[in-house]
Amino acid sequence: MSHPLTPRVIAFLSLPPLLWAGNAVVGRMAVGSVPPLMLNALRWLFVLLILAVLGRRAIQQRSQWLELLRRWRYLAPLGLFGVGAYNALQYLALTTSTPINVTLIAASMPIWMLVVGALGYGVRPRRLQMLGALLSLAGVAVVLGRGDLDVLRQVHIQQGDLWMLLAAASWSIYSWMLVRPPASMQGAARPQITASGHASRPWSWSEWLLVQTLFGLVWAGSAAGLEQLISPRDIAWSGNVVAALAYIVIGPSIIAYWFWGRGVALAGPTVAGFFSNLTPLFAALLSTTLLGEAPQWYHGVAFFLIVAGIVVSAAQPASGSTHR
Repeated sequence: MSHPLTPRVIAFLSLPPLLWAGNAVVGRMAVGSVPPLMLNALRWLFVLLILAVLGRRAIQQRSQWLELLRRWRYLAPLGLFGVGAYNALQYLALTTSTPINVTLIAASMPIWMLVVGALGYGVRPRRLQMLGALLSLAGVAVVLGRGDLDVLRQVHIQQGDLWMLLAAASWSIYSWMLVRPPASMQGAARPQITASGHASRPWSWSEWLLVQTLFGLVWAGSAAGLEQLISPRDIAWSGNVVAALAYIVIGPSIIAYWFWGRGVALAGPTVAGFFSNLTPLFAALLSTTLLGEAPQWYHGVAFFLIVAGIVVSAAQPASGSTHR
C-alpha cells in the first residue's frame, strides 16, 4: 500500500530526477570521450568500491555470499534492469540521438509503469492514474516544445530513441521488482546482517545497493567487454572526464538510488514513475542556468501540468468506488 504524498515522500522522489537530469547533461558530454557501455561499467565499478566500505557487512562472511547465490534468480535480473541496463542504454542513446529526443522518450516512464504493473503483476491502472499520465506527458511536451507545437513536431525518431525506449522499460521493471520481491526476499526470509555480539538486522541502504551492484556489474562489465570486442575504442582521459565520472558515481548513483528506493517503497512504483517526469523539466532548467537564460513562461506551465499529473495519479478513489 502506498503512503500519502507528504513533504518527506515528495523530497525522496524529487531529488533523484534532479540528479538524473544532471546525469543526462554530463553523460552527453562524456560519451564523446568514453565508450557508452564502458562509461556505465566504470560508473558502477567505482560505486562498488565505495559501497564495499559502506556496506561491507553484507558480504563479509562466506555464509552471506551463499545466501546471495541462493537468491540469484531474483538478484541477477534486478541487477540487470537497475544497474546493468538502464544507464548503459541511456548513454548508448546519447551517442546517436539528440538530448531532446532522449528526454521526451524517458517521459514515457509512467506509461511503462502502468503497463509493467498490469502485465507483470496484475495491477490494473485506475482512471486517475491514466489521467495523471496524460497530464504529466502534456507537461513534458510543453517544456520540450518550448511552448511551440511546431518545435515539437520537428522531433524525428532515431536509433538512439529506440535505445531510450528500452531504457524506460528496463527501469520500470526494476522499480516493480523492488516493491514486489519474491517470498525469499521478504521479511525474515531475507538475508540478515549478523555482527559479532549483536542480533541480526535487515540490510541498510548501502548494503542493499551493494548487493544490487555486485550482480549488476557482472552485466555491465560483460556489456563493456563485448563493446570493446565489436568496436574497440580508447578512453580519452582528461580532467573533465574525471569530474564527470565523479559526479555520476556520487550523485545519480549512490545518492539518487537511495532516495529513489525509499520513495518507491513509500509511494509505490506507479506514483514514483510520475515523478520521473520531473527529469526533463529539471534538465531544461539546468540548461537555461548554464546558458544564462531566464526561465520562460512555458516552464511554469509545464511544471503545473507535471505536478497536476503527480497529484491526480496519487489521489485515492472515493470510498466504495469500483472504478479502476
